[in-house]
Amino acid sequence: MNNISRFQKLKNENKKISVVTCYDYWSAKILADTNIDAILVGDSAAMVMHGYETTVNADIEMMVLHVNAVKKGASNKILIADMPFLAHRKGITQLVEAADRLIKAGANAIKIEGAKGNLDSIKYLVESGIPVMGHLGLTPQSVNQVGGFKVQGKENGSAERIIADAESLQDAGCFSLVLELVPSQLAKDVTGKLKIPTIGIGAGKHTSGQVLVLQDLLGMDDKFQPKFLRKYLDGFSVIKEAVNNYDTDVKQKLFPNEEESY
Repeated sequence: MNNISRFQKLKNENKKISVVTCYDYWSAKILADTNIDAILVGDSAAMVMHGYETTVNADIEMMVLHVNAVKKGASNKILIADMPFLAHRKGITQLVEAADRLIKAGANAIKIEGAKGNLDSIKYLVESGIPVMGHLGLTPQSVNQVGGFKVQGKENGSAERIIADAESLQDAGCFSLVLELVPSQLAKDVTGKLKIPTIGIGAGKHTSGQVLVLQDLLGMDDKFQPKFLRKYLDGFSVIKEAVNNYDTDVKQKLFPNEEESY
């Protein structure tokens, strides 16, 4: 079932949902051959692939480029694309144009950060036939406003606001909701109140599913180790060793050998 209704089906069956964030063709080809349920083409591409300090440098051109590449590599997976910073706050025409480009690039759904000020836009997209995923807790596009990448929903009243926002996003038509960097109990409360599934990152084990960036779970950055991250491979060391082995073989005249020559 290669459509977003799979999310609700898995939640209804009490089965966890696995999502991986991916940005390019070669890694999407690998994910296409795995058991994961969906791929998120995140605006974190600005940081992971382009070296920016935050996600706010992602624009619609960057996102369309990455969505198109991932779609070519993993056309068999549900593909969700991030709406980049401010692309949905420039008026209804620009909103629809941005969503139109992401969908035509290959996305099955759009993810929009935050609830306040976005509910009418989300309703409009859903009524236009575009599935929308919400995103609460830490919303990286608002990093300059919230004061950095830190856990949300711990201060007085903030947990209640997140719960209320989650219900508002569900009412607006979101088919699912990302909860990022919130206390586990809060994520459990939100998940219990909603009919739609929640996808957690740094939100504990009680969400309907989990999402991690591919490069993070593969350990491609040896200095990045937030509390929520489990590395399933020391990819940094593995690739470094492979490249150094190649370098050694070249310099010792071991590569190419006769079998590798024409």
